[in-house]
Amino acid sequence: MTETTFWWVRHGPTHAKTMIGWTDLPADLSDRAAIKRLSDYLPADAPVISSPLSRAVKTADALQDGRGRLTHDPDLREIHFGQWENRTFADIDASEPALIRAFWETPGAARAPGGEGWHDLSKRVCRAADRLLGHAPEVIVVAHLGAILTQIERATGMTTTEVFGHKIDNLSVTCVVHGRSGWRAETINHLP
Repeated sequence: MTETTFWWVRHGPTHAKTMIGWTDLPADLSDRAAIKRLSDYLPADAPVISSPLSRAVKTADALQDGRGRLTHDPDLREIHFGQWENRTFADIDASEPALIRAFWETPGAARAPGGEGWHDLSKRVCRAADRLLGHAPEVIVVAHLGAILTQIERATGMTTTEVFGHKIDNLSVTCVVHGRSGWRAETINHLP
C-alpha cells in the first residue's frame, strides 16, 4: 500500500460571528505574507483540492502557485448547520437550548434542524479522503474546521469530544498520513 500524506489547510478567515457551515462567505486573503509562508511550507509538487465553498476555493487558488489542481469535492464542505446557518449561538440557545447543547456537548447523531450531525460530516469527509488515497504521494486539501477535526479524530482515535478541544486556526496546516499501519496525525494546527 502506498503512503499518502494529507496536508489539511483551513481556509482564510471569514470574520463571521455566526454559525457558518454551507453559507458561502468569502475568505479574507489580504495577509499576503501569511499566504506566502503557507505556500512555501507546503510541498511544491502536491496537487491542491478544496471544498467548493468560495472561502476554500479562493484559499486554494492563492496556494496553487504552479501546483496541479483537482476538481472541488462537495464532500469536503463544512458541516451543514441547516436552520442554524448564519445565526449566533446565543440566538439558537434562546430557541433550542437542549438541542444545541446536545449538538456540541455530546456530538454524534444530534443534528441541526435541516442540517447534519457530526457522524454525517465525518462519514462524507472520510469518503472524500479515501477517494484521494494513492492519487498522489502528497495532497493539499483546503477545507474547514469541522472537516479537519474529523480527520484528526480518525487519525488519533480520540473521542469527538476530545477532538473538539483542538484549535484549528485559519491558514493552519494539519498533516495526516495514511500508510501500511493505518492513519496517523503528524502535525496539528501548525502556523508556518
